[in-house]
Amino acid sequence: MSKLPESLTMTEAMAADLQKSYKHLHAHPELSMQENQTADYLAGRLEALGLEVFRCGGTGVVGVLRNGDGPVIGFRADTDGLPVLEDTGLEYASKDTGHLEDGTEVPVMHACGHDTHMATALKTAELYAQGTDDWAGTIVFILQPGEEVGAGAKAMVEDGLWQQAPKPEVIYGQHVMNGLAGTVTIMEGAAMATADSYRVTVYGQGSHGSSPEHSIDPIVLGAAIVLRLQTIVSRQVPPQSAAVVTIGSFHSGLKENVIPDRAVFTLNVRTFEPEVRETVLTAIRRIIMMEAAASGAPEPLIEDLSHFPPLHNDPVETAALTEHFREEFGAEQVRPGHPVMGSEDFGALASAIGVPSVFWFFGGNTAQTLASGIPPANHSPFFAPVIEPTLSTGVQAAVCALYSKLRK
Repeated sequence: MSKLPESLTMTEAMAADLQKSYKHLHAHPELSMQENQTADYLAGRLEALGLEVFRCGGTGVVGVLRNGDGPVIGFRADTDGLPVLEDTGLEYASKDTGHLEDGTEVPVMHACGHDTHMATALKTAELYAQGTDDWAGTIVFILQPGEEVGAGAKAMVEDGLWQQAPKPEVIYGQHVMNGLAGTVTIMEGAAMATADSYRVTVYGQGSHGSSPEHSIDPIVLGAAIVLRLQTIVSRQVPPQSAAVVTIGSFHSGLKENVIPDRAVFTLNVRTFEPEVRETVLTAIRRIIMMEAAASGAPEPLIEDLSHFPPLHNDPVETAALTEHFREEFGAEQVRPGHPVMGSEDFGALASAIGVPSVFWFFGGNTAQTLASGIPPANHSPFFAPVIEPTLSTGVQAAVCALYSKLRK
């Protein structure tokens, strides 16, 4: 049974509305930093609740709920979808499309659960807006765009988020993941990895496929680089440390008997420790440049694509919140977590003003789906969290976290 006051717990009607808003958001995702209709919907919902609402960082939305003297607490939810063709078969599946930066039209899906985050944030705001007798202080709801590309938090900060909104003493955030619905997972310290992504163009010299002696083959060069990059973690990173180097795409040439003049590949790096990150990034650049030199090729072009800061849960705040979660959900439903190699830009919101933050995960699978094999994970075209108790757990966790600071 919930330990929250009755005013901060959902009625059946509110639970039904939560599902309705979730299905609407799921059916209408938008790509990163293009969440215009989503922002309009979110702003309208918050304004209807009486919050002070302003736009920030392009398609970001901020809602400030004031209720007398007390702490200022931040709560963040992300809003963007992914260029993924949904294959869940749900009646509310997305059929929407969007356009990449180069103009390419692509399908769009909420394949990472941001629809869940938005819906639960809206319902949390509604509960606090209607239950003002049982809490005091100020809540800053941050509905942040562009998480998938690591741009949204930075954009909001640079657009004056903390000059326009009250500065919180702590910022909370949550994410639906591939765990058991009804459970919450939380960890102190390192929670999610730093991520660095690059696009690499290696240049060669094109030729007829029958005359390789007249070429500098960029495919062979690129392949040598890709293979050599995979030795960094195994041979340059201490076994006690963690790192991942992934080549996510490789493109070159158009015809089987034409040696092209360039190859382009993208790579992604995940690390926890700053010194390990420096080792890996230095090795990547050295290998790329030296392999090109060994092939007699021009110097490659290395372009930054994105950067995600480390996500660090403040130990003191996390320990305190973990106890509140245990009281609310029961100790068996609150599970200790381990650092994950996934990344988030959530931490940039708190580090910009030097305040602590805490980020946790809640499950979206039934025991049956977990027992039947590996269920579709975040970013899969089949990703579809079970609606309940996933949504109600997300609301309950958000309300509990805020109430731990704002209770009278």
